[in-house]
Amino acid sequence: MTERWALATAEGGGALLAPLTREGLPAGPVLAEPDLVESVRSRPDVDRWVWRSTAGVYPRLLAAGVRVERCYDIECAELLLLGHEGRLGEPRSAAAAWARLRNAPVPPDPPPRSAEPGSQSSLFEPGSGTDLPFDALLEVYAEQLRRHDAAEHPERMRLLTASESAGMLVAAEMNRSGLPWRADVHREVLTGLLGDRYAGGGEPRRLAEAAEEVSAAFGRRVRPELPADVVKAFAQAGIKVRSTRRWELEGVDHPAVEPLIRYKKLYRLWTAHGWGWLQDWVREGRFRPEYQPGGTVTGRWTTNGGGALQIPKVIRQAVVADEGWRLVVADADQMEPRVLAAISRDPGLMEVAGQDGDLYKALSDRAFHGDRDHAKLALLGAVYGQTSGDGLKNLAALRRRFPKAVAYVDDAAKAGEEGRLVRTWLGRTSPPAVGAEEAGEAGIPQDGEEDPSGDDAAGHGYTPGYASSNSRARGRFTRNFVVQGSAAEWALLLLAALRRTLAAGGMDAELVFFQHDEVIVHCPADEAATVVEAIREAGALAGRIAFGETPVRFPFSVAVVERYSDAK
Repeated sequence: MTERWALATAEGGGALLAPLTREGLPAGPVLAEPDLVESVRSRPDVDRWVWRSTAGVYPRLLAAGVRVERCYDIECAELLLLGHEGRLGEPRSAAAAWARLRNAPVPPDPPPRSAEPGSQSSLFEPGSGTDLPFDALLEVYAEQLRRHDAAEHPERMRLLTASESAGMLVAAEMNRSGLPWRADVHREVLTGLLGDRYAGGGEPRRLAEAAEEVSAAFGRRVRPELPADVVKAFAQAGIKVRSTRRWELEGVDHPAVEPLIRYKKLYRLWTAHGWGWLQDWVREGRFRPEYQPGGTVTGRWTTNGGGALQIPKVIRQAVVADEGWRLVVADADQMEPRVLAAISRDPGLMEVAGQDGDLYKALSDRAFHGDRDHAKLALLGAVYGQTSGDGLKNLAALRRRFPKAVAYVDDAAKAGEEGRLVRTWLGRTSPPAVGAEEAGEAGIPQDGEEDPSGDDAAGHGYTPGYASSNSRARGRFTRNFVVQGSAAEWALLLLAALRRTLAAGGMDAELVFFQHDEVIVHCPADEAATVVEAIREAGALAGRIAFGETPVRFPFSVAVVERYSDAK
């Protein structure tokens, strides 16, 4: 089998391509062919395609029914290598990499493209780099191979790039397949919760009623969708609140609190997944989010619009398998603590994580006198930096029993506090500590800013402080970074292994959804049992590939359902 071919788009839908040596040099003449799709289709023996950007090539191949087994995404690799070299924030395009090779002025990256709601990924990205000569692209690739060789752990770094490139293929394929979505069920849910819509696009009935109750409680007109107006109304009532967050409001004794919390919940549903969202994002029975692999600095995915990683449980009722098909929903059980066991090589924690059952229960039996809640708080406190109060006491107990595990994250925290870089197991590198002005110029969020993905901090991979000069905040970030980022790498390898198994098995099953530690496969009912086993095997294989042979197991909670909401 031919190892690698380089591929680039050419004008008029054509292609430039060439076979490559293992060093990334041309192994034959550069070919110019009139049809990109046929160029790939006619070479089924190519093991890995090397191209500038998966998003710039692969959607066109998928639209023609052509899938590839592996790829090497040059711009994806450039981002990882820049981070490894402590240069995260520099332009990562192939054109920028070529300019750096020649010591020429480095062009900025093109601005992020907004996703077109409900559509499949566009065939080509703006600023696709087609003006970069093909031989320049090959030189960038060859230099990237040399930079991988110079990495702290070259084999791990190469594995990281390969898995991230595989994630790009999975993201494009899931966009093509789409998540099954029943628009009629979605409308029924909205009407049941929000009430009838009024003509003119105003707030639906129950939302308007809740707003009236809030105003009545304050004795004047208040707009509950405006936090500043609500804070001012409470102040006029003699109550000081700093925000309208639910946890703060629940501690306030005032008749406006209950309708205000109800309003906020309904308002979020209406604006984030209401009738407008349904019209924009669901087409022909499918929701097609545009996934962004590695969208956060820890490697977790985000989406370019659509809120796919924040689908409310009540709306999951609309995610319904096709007739005769099923949704196989798999959640990795206690993934991050198990990853900590694997990367720290702590013998005791690896033994605890070597069981398929409840890890926190097993941990409590060994170190916390059977108190599962304290065991969970201690382990999550070690990962997320809860080192005061009861967290400090629990951490001390954890340190006595599992010293290598706690030392691993303590060392990462110390490195962050001292302004040093830390790496995940495979080599993804934390951003440098920078000041506010530098962070803004590099496009790195700062303390108090929202994650660009819109995901919330607790559940979706953003930790304030990673672009901060505040040493303690940065230490908390780097403590979590080494675990969460390594867990994201395991998840990438899981996706790659599962994708390959489903393709090799000749099944109709399709990966249709992924977020952090959860995958959904849409398959004919008679393939469901095979898919369940494939997921479990892929998780075990991902653990071995990422971390080597360890006692740590990566079990799943799996549900085979017709409706997503029935899975949990």
